[in-house]
Amino acid sequence: MKLRTIIVLSIIATTTLLISCNDTLDKLGFTVQPGNDKVTVGTDTVYLSSSTIQVDSVFSKTKYPILGEYIDPVFGSIRSDYIGEFYFPETMEFKKDAKIDSVRLSVEYTSMIGDSLAPMQLAVYKVTEVLPKGKKYTNFNPEIFADMSKPLGVKTFTGKNNSYRTEVYYSGTTSQEIKIYEINTPLPIEIGQSFLDEYHKEGHGALIDTETFREFFPGVYVTTNFGNSSILNVNLTSLKVYYNYLDEKGSSQQTDTTRSTVWNIYITPEVTQMNRISNKNDNLIQVNDSGTFIKSPAGVNTEVMFPIADISNKLSNSALNQAKLVVYTVPNVMEDERIKLSPPDNLLLINRDSVKQFFENGKLHDNLTSFVATYDSSTQSYNFGNISALINYYNSEHKKDQSKPLNQTYQLIPVDLAYASSSGIYSQGTVVTEIYNQMKPTATMINNKKDKLRLDIIYTSF
Repeated sequence: MKLRTIIVLSIIATTTLLISCNDTLDKLGFTVQPGNDKVTVGTDTVYLSSSTIQVDSVFSKTKYPILGEYIDPVFGSIRSDYIGEFYFPETMEFKKDAKIDSVRLSVEYTSMIGDSLAPMQLAVYKVTEVLPKGKKYTNFNPEIFADMSKPLGVKTFTGKNNSYRTEVYYSGTTSQEIKIYEINTPLPIEIGQSFLDEYHKEGHGALIDTETFREFFPGVYVTTNFGNSSILNVNLTSLKVYYNYLDEKGSSQQTDTTRSTVWNIYITPEVTQMNRISNKNDNLIQVNDSGTFIKSPAGVNTEVMFPIADISNKLSNSALNQAKLVVYTVPNVMEDERIKLSPPDNLLLINRDSVKQFFENGKLHDNLTSFVATYDSSTQSYNFGNISALINYYNSEHKKDQSKPLNQTYQLIPVDLAYASSSGIYSQGTVVTEIYNQMKPTATMINNKKDKLRLDIIYTSF
């Protein structure tokens, strides 16, 4: 550390006084404050170190799973599939005299990475064991839950050649048309017939709510059987049962008519859904003089070491007021034309010992020991702002219990944020309501050069 101490006055007069009374400027502070009560404001720079660590798995709670496989020439490969059960509304019903026509699994998505014209094949397998409600991680074995002997259905597809519909989304006074692509995989008609037979039982059998339905039909496992050119960001997965029924006197002439309709159930955030992720990160975990890496999902994280003991020794009796942390990415990596992966939208800064509990318990960042920053493409950085509360917190804990370590190791983790509108007497805006591990494929290199990975601190001494 190189100290740059600045002696300042404890009370500053108005601007007019400063301009008009230059001859008394040197004595101004001392005329209102005893000489022994001077306040010293100091600045300092603390240099940090970082490393890349392999991530075995992450807590897989997510609203939007990913599906497929993609190989990036710089950041390595990502492969993903998912398993999920269906939410069953208590109002679901079949019409009288229903006859099943067909059954399909629909996978909808609005974005993807990779080659949108290269063929891939989607495969659907039947889940035979009720999925766990508890702790779900991305390294689960699908063979434990699903019958992998034969798929229920397969569908060859290309990312941009699937059927799609267009929907308009409004934000304030602006609107945007979004293409929603859909992969419809035919499934055995017997699935729909089993639902209809169960519905005809007394009390509609197991078709009364989600809890009983998951025992009857535990869900599906969705994967890809060939192709490694693209990954889909899945927005919605639904099971559609098409059927016809007799609508007695339902025509405009009051005569009987046959109508067709669809019975829909969905994989939603209210039920269990798990993403399985596998990565190849051999090139990323090697020591690199240019920086450290971050890759999602379940790829690699960057660990940052905070030398709080050194800061405490240097400042001794001084009070830490500000510790500004800005994390910069390495721009040359992003400019490589071969790269399809982009930096994550948001990073969570959290103690490595708190990661598991944070996601499993659905916690939010508290700006005390955990912080969130959003990527700024103009500066190619993540600005965490003033994290002096973090330094002061561990200092305080160490004073209470000398066995608690001062130095702390933190991780930078890609996350997805869920928001809700908020309003108050004086302001309106949005607040973060949930934080998930980022399942969207992202990657970046963090600049760990001495002048880039640092804390700029301000402190006061009395």
